[in-house]
Amino acid sequence: MSFIAVFIWSFVLWLVLTAGSKGLLWSPEELAAGLIFSGVIALTTKDIIGEKAARFLNPAKWVGFVIYAIGPLFWGMVKANLDVAYRVITGRIKPGIVRVPVDLENDAQYTILSNSITLTPGTLTIDACPEEKALYVHWINVTEKEPKSSEVIAGSFEKWARRLGR
Repeated sequence: MSFIAVFIWSFVLWLVLTAGSKGLLWSPEELAAGLIFSGVIALTTKDIIGEKAARFLNPAKWVGFVIYAIGPLFWGMVKANLDVAYRVITGRIKPGIVRVPVDLENDAQYTILSNSITLTPGTLTIDACPEEKALYVHWINVTEKEPKSSEVIAGSFEKWARRLGR
């Protein structure tokens, strides 16, 4: 099942990245190349990704990701961009690395939360420690040296990561 999941995701990504040449969405050569590359990628990564990748084939998950991307993630990025711009202009920064406790259950949830934090300007996930149930994050403006939850840095991202990564 992981082969199918990776193949579909790779092919969809290929289609998105190659769309729109010469009046056609895709030429036959582009489709053939996409099928070949997607097959090669799926074969080489099926043991790395594992069986749980199939859960991301559920269209309801796709809708959830879209809602998350255009809602909370986008809004978090807008707020963070404004905050970073303010800090650059005023020079008021207190950078540091903080340990952020999280309540996540699997690698997919850690990946979603880590990427969301890293995509948000002013923060960068350095390490994920599932055994400690924590993330280590470089933060441009440390307001709490030992946060009690991820809410301070990630807002509602952790809640969404738990929901989307099940």
